[in-house]
Amino acid sequence: MLLSRQTRIMSTVGDYFILDTMKLQCEVEVISRMLPTFGMRNRGKGNRAVLSIGKHHDRGIKNSAATIHLLICTLKDKSGSKYKLKENIEQFFTKFVDEGKATIRLKEPAVDVCLNKADVNNLKNFLSALRLAHRGSEIDSIPLSNLAPAKTSEIEKPKAKMVITSRKDYPLTTNFPYSLELLQVSYCRLTRVDMRMLCLRRLRKLDLSNNHIRKLPAIIGDLACLSELVLHNNYLEIFSIGLCNSTLQKSLQFLDLSHNRLRALPLQFCQLQELIHLKLDDNELLRLPSKIGQLTKLRFLTAARNKLPYLPCDFQLLCLENVDLFGNLFDHPNPLLPTIHLQIPMTLLEVAARATIKYRLAYGPHILPAHLSQDLDLIKTCPCRRPCLDSFIQVVVNLNLHQVSHTVVLVDNMGSTEAPILCYFCSLTCYSEFLDKYHQRNR
Repeated sequence: MLLSRQTRIMSTVGDYFILDTMKLQCEVEVISRMLPTFGMRNRGKGNRAVLSIGKHHDRGIKNSAATIHLLICTLKDKSGSKYKLKENIEQFFTKFVDEGKATIRLKEPAVDVCLNKADVNNLKNFLSALRLAHRGSEIDSIPLSNLAPAKTSEIEKPKAKMVITSRKDYPLTTNFPYSLELLQVSYCRLTRVDMRMLCLRRLRKLDLSNNHIRKLPAIIGDLACLSELVLHNNYLEIFSIGLCNSTLQKSLQFLDLSHNRLRALPLQFCQLQELIHLKLDDNELLRLPSKIGQLTKLRFLTAARNKLPYLPCDFQLLCLENVDLFGNLFDHPNPLLPTIHLQIPMTLLEVAARATIKYRLAYGPHILPAHLSQDLDLIKTCPCRRPCLDSFIQVVVNLNLHQVSHTVVLVDNMGSTEAPILCYFCSLTCYSEFLDKYHQRNR
């Protein structure tokens, strides 16, 4: 819906306004209240239409004064049907106006004009104009244009999908349709995200694959409806922390970052907790986010052909349908060669950090120095579920990926479905218990 020719509604005296011709796009159904008298029913389906308020001269009456009418134009009837407005509106039904719905009941003819799928703000303005026209007060002081048939472009359903796969088709002088829900711009050699795309508030899928984009603006996160973001085959080196802290936390379900130049993802990446499908293939990743286990809704993960030496400890918390880690530079683990960072006795910082996590005490930059908050965000967890900060034993062990995923793509050409995973132990006792179980399995 839109108000063409920019509606001017300005207060003059009391409730009176100065109006230019107003046009509202929405779905309209005109229902005759006489149908039940003849044993008939309305068809119950609206048509895309343009409603206009303006002047109408009765050509059958010489020198007749102009009257204000409501004009409803559809694709089948572009000339439209006119309805007198002055003292001709019996009632307004506006209970669902905040959902873009309203009904105008006319006296003559006895019809109900049912409006649906209208822009809420524009609909409210339009109804205000109808009320003024109905009152007819100081009507001569309201400058309105003459009614004219609507253009085809005004009546057509707003465009929801646009696919551009050639640079010559890329719009340079015109904006993207405001109503777009799916936008694909590929093979256009874009080096940055066009800011005009970020004004498309209804956008659900944005596909910018096969371009030359190096950086993503944080304001992509303002696209509150965005559930799919495809950035396959670009030059991305960084995934912004700003995106991780945006409204994408509640909307983004599909993210394709494959065939880029990413070496790492920020810790905050795991705040995108609505993610279901994540594609990271063919990057230069040296690690996955340490808290990846927080992505509790993640079901499909592909990170093939990267440079991962091992998986983070939290990886074993995932519950996947499909995982593909083929072609990474996985290390060969040796649980008998641990890296020991135990501090005996433990420092006061270690004791305080463990207690903060164990007892779920609140912390953050507003309570603690920023570097301490970051340390707590990165705290490790022992298999016994106790936390450890700087005092731990680190060891790399094999994880059978079938433990975290229903379907597993082979890790290498040798048919393996195991991948090394980094584990931490809070004490020698926990590590000893692990070794006992390890020896029992390998006897």
